[in-house]
Amino acid sequence: MAARIARWFVRVAPVVCAFLATTVVIAGQSGAKNGEWRTYGGDLGHTRYSPLDQITAANFGKLEIAWRLKTDNLGSRPEFQLEVTPLMANGVVYATAGTRRAVVALDAATGEVLWVHGEREGPRGAAAPRQLSGRGLAYWSDGAEERILYVTPGYRMIALDAKTGVPVPGFGAAGVVDLKKDDDQEIDLVTGEVGLHATPIVAGDVVIVGAAHRSGGVPRGMRNIKGFVRGFDVRTGKRLWIFHTVPMPGEFGHETWLGESWAYTGNTGVWAQISVDEELGLAYLPVELPTGDYYGGHRPGTGLFGESLVAVDLKTGQRRWHYQFVHHGIWDMDIPCAPILADVTVNGRTIKMVAQPTKQSFLYVFDRVTGQPIWPIEERPVAKGEVPGEWYSPTQPFPTKPPAYDRQGVAVDDLIDFTPELRAEAVKMIERYKIGPIFTPPVVSQKEGPLATLVLPSATGGANWPGGSYDPETHFLYVFSQTNVSAMGLVPPRDAKMSDMRYVQGSSLSGVRAGGGAGADAGADSAPPRPVNPAPAEGGGGGLSVQGLPIVKPPYGRITAIDLTKGELVWQVAHGETPDNIRNHPALKGLTIPRTGQRGTAGGTLVTKTLVIAGDLGFSTTPSGQRGAMLRAYDKATGKEVGAVYLPAPQSGSPMTYMLNGRQYLVVAVSGAGYSGEFLAFRLPQ
Repeated sequence: MAARIARWFVRVAPVVCAFLATTVVIAGQSGAKNGEWRTYGGDLGHTRYSPLDQITAANFGKLEIAWRLKTDNLGSRPEFQLEVTPLMANGVVYATAGTRRAVVALDAATGEVLWVHGEREGPRGAAAPRQLSGRGLAYWSDGAEERILYVTPGYRMIALDAKTGVPVPGFGAAGVVDLKKDDDQEIDLVTGEVGLHATPIVAGDVVIVGAAHRSGGVPRGMRNIKGFVRGFDVRTGKRLWIFHTVPMPGEFGHETWLGESWAYTGNTGVWAQISVDEELGLAYLPVELPTGDYYGGHRPGTGLFGESLVAVDLKTGQRRWHYQFVHHGIWDMDIPCAPILADVTVNGRTIKMVAQPTKQSFLYVFDRVTGQPIWPIEERPVAKGEVPGEWYSPTQPFPTKPPAYDRQGVAVDDLIDFTPELRAEAVKMIERYKIGPIFTPPVVSQKEGPLATLVLPSATGGANWPGGSYDPETHFLYVFSQTNVSAMGLVPPRDAKMSDMRYVQGSSLSGVRAGGGAGADAGADSAPPRPVNPAPAEGGGGGLSVQGLPIVKPPYGRITAIDLTKGELVWQVAHGETPDNIRNHPALKGLTIPRTGQRGTAGGTLVTKTLVIAGDLGFSTTPSGQRGAMLRAYDKATGKEVGAVYLPAPQSGSPMTYMLNGRQYLVVAVSGAGYSGEFLAFRLPQ
């Protein structure tokens, strides 16, 4: 069985040999060019790097707000989950914003609104599984014409004239491509539960769009919409190709779906950002797991291309190679973020790499031409569970390099240890749960125990949707991760109306109930949208707790630098100040608590000539005494914090930077409990 699995997860198509036979020298990913930021990740390889160097360690603390844009009126109500990274091209900043996911164009120097475009989608928008402003949009130009492309909550792709905001008449039907059509499956145009938070990606004249769904923790049934990926002509909106993430009969990987489960199983979408190497003509698709997140008994087999990185031909969508990170996933270890493309010299040989951060805190690194691992990835035996009807893979892949960048698995040594009393209480608490190493399977929840399997990293990571960033000068990759335990316990659904699955996620942290529990991926793409105004967020809150303190010891959030030339961790720092609810906890009075860092799923990093920049993810009392957060700068070589400026709310969208009229700007989206979405643009005083 293990040998068959090994054959399944790496196959290199014969056409790749053509790439290997060439000796074309291509430039590595070098980040955002010409002082602009034209793509969500800075470039098509999602390096989130800019060579700008006007803002430095010496002056970062002097940054002032150049302009700001509150997004409250870009929809029917304020939004408290603004996750957008804006773009900048030709002196104009473009972004989606507000609960209607409007598109705004702003003067990049002043923030003045140049135009606004919004869609009123009625019942279709109201039924959408991916609402609010999303992550942003895409920009395309052939040198003469400029277009903005984005996906609405109702899953329609809109092409706008970048100068006017008017829909492009020759694209689709009056500027609109209905993404619920021409998808090789029947989807109800109003109630069909498919959408997208991520941005389209444009490479050459091809625009690629993925798919996202409602929560997989408590699916309404074993049958769901499939998350196929499609490429379209950026000029006309015509579908060029489709990649079936659940293979059809006769397609590669079809045999990995046992019992004809391919026919009805859905999800398996690409809800994360997609990366492209234009010179190789390859797009890299990070695929999530199939229906449902924690019970796979209705889909026996390894289930390609679930939780796989798939390289496809940019112009045809044909698979070139793939690697499956999790066989038959039952832990919600979706691939949550963009693969990072880098050209790196290892042992004297320059390699075109693709590096994939993951929720499980492994960084998987491959030759992006062939799909061969740069360092060995070993198939190791893992525990088999006892959930009735479940199908278990006997092995899972473990990278030998780099080491995991956050803690994996739950053991007594991971528990809170501020005081002996807190440790003893934590030890007593976990007696009601199953614990073990990574890939310890979920259990059926029992009131007498175990209530659930405790999982670390949680369903929200490790890394999550912001992914990482990469410095082409030092070849360091930077990634934020959080340390948070989730509980994965299964119960039968209350009734057939709830779900026709044998089991759904149902364990709460204090008991057993059907209908979602601690493992729910709050704020991430495999979860339903959070409330418009969620509960107050402290950077150390959430998850299993002891007297209100996280059950695991800090740091709760960290940034890690990884040397891609050696596959080694270079440095790690706790990111974010110790939250007030921990710093002021009566059980810790008189103790010196080192900086704990903060939890959150929005920990995107930006790399510049000398700095790594990222904002706090929760509210706390800042050094000025104000409640808010800090935007922090770290020395990219050492991880030493070298500057910080005040934010009125936590970072909720990954930062970007650009140069205009000789001045460098730094833009970040902020939002959170009690503070609706706002874009802040910083620059140095004149």
